[in-house]
Amino acid sequence: MTTVTAAQATDLVAANRILVRQGVLDAFGHVSVRTAPRADTFWLSRNLAPGSVTASDLLEHDLDGRTDDPRRPYLERFIHAEIYRRRPDVMAVVHSHSPSVVPFSVIDTGLRPILHMAGFLGGRTTPVFEISDVAGDASDLLITSSSLGAALARTLGDAPVALMRGHGSVAVGGSLQEAVYRAVYTEANAHAQATALALGNPRYLSAGEAAAANATISGQAVRAWDVWCEQARPGIPAQDQAPGTGQE
Repeated sequence: MTTVTAAQATDLVAANRILVRQGVLDAFGHVSVRTAPRADTFWLSRNLAPGSVTASDLLEHDLDGRTDDPRRPYLERFIHAEIYRRRPDVMAVVHSHSPSVVPFSVIDTGLRPILHMAGFLGGRTTPVFEISDVAGDASDLLITSSSLGAALARTLGDAPVALMRGHGSVAVGGSLQEAVYRAVYTEANAHAQATALALGNPRYLSAGEAAAANATISGQAVRAWDVWCEQARPGIPAQDQAPGTGQE
């Protein structure tokens, strides 16, 4: 078993708090980080509301969704496990039910980039996972097995985001900071797109514009992370800090 580092724990706790503050997570949803580049394990909280996650709640999971910790894990840990299995480039995964995104999972109008800040969505419609194709028409829409997680990961493919019909979405990144940024701005883009559709026919970013915007902005995404951390970390009590950070 790998020991979570102070930096990993602090950042993962902060990511949970940030995503709640930004309206991406609420009492449900979760965010994970791979233990090391290309590792076959990842850190994810025990089954807990994201805003309540502390360093002591983090559990190490393998790519079958197993953990040696006796505490109850998230039901949908297989989302994370199967994406990490198929995407060695991914270092972090966010699963959310953010309110502006979900409607785009159930209509023919696809989620596409309308904001330059969401250029990472690319010049294509965001893929939608249709669980009934795998689990039939009587499932609870949750990803509660490796087979369902694998099907979702296949739908995601090499994209940064995939929607889950009637459920939510997943956002991935090459770092925890990038995955959090993408989850936040996927929600922002969905809200802006819905507003634009109510006014008329939106003009979406072209593939070239999306690529150029992403190339320019992705290198500055850490600026968003830094300010979000400043907003989130003061609210974390001292006892919630990772071991070895000077908090006893």
